[in-house]
Amino acid sequence: MGDRILGLDPGLAILGFGVIEAARDSVHEPAGVTVVDFGAIATPANTPVGDRLCTIYNDLHSLISQFTPTLVVIEKFFFYRMGNTILVAQARGVIMLVLAQHRLPLVEFTPAQVKQALTGYGNADKADVQQAVARELSLDHIPRPDDAADALALALAAWFQR
Repeated sequence: MGDRILGLDPGLAILGFGVIEAARDSVHEPAGVTVVDFGAIATPANTPVGDRLCTIYNDLHSLISQFTPTLVVIEKFFFYRMGNTILVAQARGVIMLVLAQHRLPLVEFTPAQVKQALTGYGNADKADVQQAVARELSLDHIPRPDDAADALALALAAWFQR
């Protein structure tokens, strides 16, 4: 028996998701981790913001119903490019609402915490983190899109912390 962890990389245009199954051995110690699924919820740029938020809301409900996570991890919102800060915050609000509706436990990590957990270096570059994701999950390629790889990195960081 283990934990199913859903990692979410928030965004309005692309919301990356990654689901891992973290197994535990007979004494409840971490024993291994496998990928269940990963991908992205994408919303077209020419669509009204309200419709894009509805897509995120509905698709996230579907993901949670499909994968039944026991824990959700999301990137901590601290600073984004000024042009999209409000849009990302709006998408993040919808994500938080959906998680509350499902009564799912949530942890948050900054990008530096994820980099530290996966590479041992809090200022690692994106390529190093992506390679660590592929290595830890025994994948023969780096997950695409980048947002899905970031979501898997978040899920792995939560598993490493537990």
